[in-house]
Amino acid sequence: MANSAEILKHIVKHPPHFHPPWPISYNFLVPNLKGLEGFLRARSDPTPSEAKTDSASVRDIQSPDKIFQAKGPMNGQGQPSRHAPPAVSTEISVFTAATESFARANMNCTISESLERFKPIISLAKARNIRVRGYVSVALGCPYEGLSVSPSKVAEITANLLEMGVDEVSIADTTGMGQKPRILELFKMLSSFGIASKDLALHFHDTYGQALINTMLGLEYGIRTFDSSVGGLGGCPYAKGATGNVATEDLVYMLHSLGAKTGVDLEEMAKIGAWISDELGRPNDSRAGKAISSKLSRHD
Repeated sequence: MANSAEILKHIVKHPPHFHPPWPISYNFLVPNLKGLEGFLRARSDPTPSEAKTDSASVRDIQSPDKIFQAKGPMNGQGQPSRHAPPAVSTEISVFTAATESFARANMNCTISESLERFKPIISLAKARNIRVRGYVSVALGCPYEGLSVSPSKVAEITANLLEMGVDEVSIADTTGMGQKPRILELFKMLSSFGIASKDLALHFHDTYGQALINTMLGLEYGIRTFDSSVGGLGGCPYAKGATGNVATEDLVYMLHSLGAKTGVDLEEMAKIGAWISDELGRPNDSRAGKAISSKLSRHD
């Protein structure tokens, strides 16, 4: 993370030259107060739309057969404006874990100590009108404690983060061990703590090929924000064997099949996935991406 501030500064100073249909939000991981200070230095010239946009996410549906909508600059007909300036914002993320073993391995502290670290970070961010996202890692399975992750502990941590001022909490299946019965049990527990689905996001790794299935469960529960990575990039050094996040191409392909409007050009996304996989010298883990790339190559 040593050059994170440098990368963020470049991104903020060079916004997209095109007009995206939905807002773009750049997320900066902040492990401690020093990290936030680095973020603030990199963000010395705030973007015009800061604090006026929401993160790009699917919203306002009760069932998968309805249209997915995200917030962004709109024209008089209620459609995304083609002439509005790009809605670009920056936000920060803080992360903790659902088990003590993973917290010590990944953060070198206990869960409660990590939450104490967040208080000055969140306080300063809110004072600067910066959106804050929280993460709860290994919420559905831990590399050290297996499946014995307490749903009530996940809900308790999530509630604490929201009470501290976090705008949204991403529940992370870091190991990809999540399955339907455990996910439904977790959703039930979150509800019992009074946590609204609109305050949640889901972060599924696809280690066991369950990420899209689990995404559907999240949609049915009412969650409309899902993390993904192009080409299925990612993993975790403290979760041996865990693969990357669900591939963006696969997620978007599924959402489009449900009638969703994501604002994503799937063919262009597939090209990006193929490019970055080649650049990194690794296999492309997106099935939809590979299929689309193969189709495009036949038409060249």
